[in-house]
Amino acid sequence: MDPEVNRSAAETPQEVEKKRSILSQLGPALITSALVLGPGSLTLSSKIGAIYGMQLIWILIIVVFFMMMFTEMSTRIGLAAKESFIQIMKKKWGRFASVLIGIGAFLVTGAFQAGNALGSGLAVSTVTGYSPTLWIAVVTILGMGIVFAKNFYKILEKLMLGLVLVMLVSFFITLVLTKPSISSILSGFVPVIPDGSLPLIIALTATSFSIVGAVYQSYLVQEKGWNLQQQNQSSIKETYLGIFILGFITMMIMICAAVILKPKGIVVNSVSEMGLALEPLYGNGATILFMVGLFGASFSSQVGNATIGGTMIADGLGLGSTLSSKAVRGFILLVMLFGSSIAMIFGAAPINLIIFAQAITIVIVPIIAVAILVVANDEKIMGSLKNTLWKNIVGFAGLVVLILLAVNNIVNIFIK
Repeated sequence: MDPEVNRSAAETPQEVEKKRSILSQLGPALITSALVLGPGSLTLSSKIGAIYGMQLIWILIIVVFFMMMFTEMSTRIGLAAKESFIQIMKKKWGRFASVLIGIGAFLVTGAFQAGNALGSGLAVSTVTGYSPTLWIAVVTILGMGIVFAKNFYKILEKLMLGLVLVMLVSFFITLVLTKPSISSILSGFVPVIPDGSLPLIIALTATSFSIVGAVYQSYLVQEKGWNLQQQNQSSIKETYLGIFILGFITMMIMICAAVILKPKGIVVNSVSEMGLALEPLYGNGATILFMVGLFGASFSSQVGNATIGGTMIADGLGLGSTLSSKAVRGFILLVMLFGSSIAMIFGAAPINLIIFAQAITIVIVPIIAVAILVVANDEKIMGSLKNTLWKNIVGFAGLVVLILLAVNNIVNIFIK
């Protein structure tokens, strides 16, 4: 008898439907996780592990928790609202606010896009030996081809699922190779702030607690076609799972760096250096494996980051918010081209561009966080999905963290 027929017969229709449901609901959360987890996050986690070992794992857990809660709020907004997030804010706060949020998201994603493009190019270049500039161009053309695809969202969802699995497998095998001590890992759950670690803690918080990425979850939920009827189909739980994966991968990198780099006193300035450090210990295969994971992180952010910027500026300007919109796709391509051009010309984002992005972030991030909380507490929009008291408490605490980050940026950019 055909084993496939045998397997199907052994499974009830309810079991088959449950499997399909789980897989189908992983899309938005995984896309959000993949676009937030870029080369910047991996570089910071490598650097933190190389300098402070396991001591700051507890910070990562708190940061991911805040990201998880704001993304969950955004998921509920996407389920309950009949309009896009920016269009809701246009009605609440006026056209100026909607344009500000859209343009702000576009500028932030565009400014940091160079790092994503460079990460993709370096990962492939390290394995092949060819110029990073060549591979930046090739990978960008590949990403642009995906944008032009007829079923862009479905392709994006499958692509992100594949890239997240690539990251999980490659970085998990790297973790197994390094053989970390369980007791050392557990020691990282004890709160402690080592001397001189505050700048890296702030940077890790800023990259892993991406409020722009969180708010885009509402767009992904609506793009998927979910609504109030899906609220009981574990879509909220799948949001938690997607952001948990973000934190788990980041933690694996931090642990690997603590085991490999800290004993040697090596402080990495880019995540590719982390991969190269594996070669003397575990051979060329380990480096290639790590670079495959780096490519997954970089390319997913390169495409996903551009998708956020393109969608939100088009929506802010009233030109549409769906991935089938020509205006949305046009702006997505613009973000990709801008980031790749900067990466190929300068080899990295110029310091002035980074300062500009930080200045925009100071303004836009707290505004978006407040907007999420305002919408999530609007009973007319949210109905039974309105924020509970404890979610408001957590949300307010997260907002305080974002305001403190903004104040820190103001001090660093304009005062020091």
